[in-house]
Amino acid sequence: MTIVRYNPWAEMNSLQRQIDSLFEGIQTPTFRTPAAELTETEDVLHLKLELPGMSAKDVDIEVTENAVKVVAERKSEKKEGTRSEFYYGKFQRVIPLKTRIQNTNVTADYKDGILNLTLPKTVSEKSKVVKVNLEQN
Repeated sequence: MTIVRYNPWAEMNSLQRQIDSLFEGIQTPTFRTPAAELTETEDVLHLKLELPGMSAKDVDIEVTENAVKVVAERKSEKKEGTRSEFYYGKFQRVIPLKTRIQNTNVTADYKDGILNLTLPKTVSEKSKVVKVNLEQN
């Protein structure tokens, strides 16, 4: 009789291969939320969104006084016999803003897959300073 040493990782590796083979023919998810970055200065908000692989005509932007809505679609370019991990399909993202903005003066720039929005604050928000007096006993 031969003694065989038990290796728990061998079973885990076998299970991983079986799970991979189950999902081999299934397409990748079609929904992905783009990464966003929001910075604030005294006068404006700057919003950056990652939209790689999309053309400007496939991106729709709606701006209200307190939110930005971005809707876009990446169209599939898959060909027969191609395995892909790219995300295809339509997505929508609404980014609420803490500060009211002048939605009629928003500027946008789209370059190298990065959407840059400059959102000017309303006049009342820019000069909003509250002075608090402390009374000492």
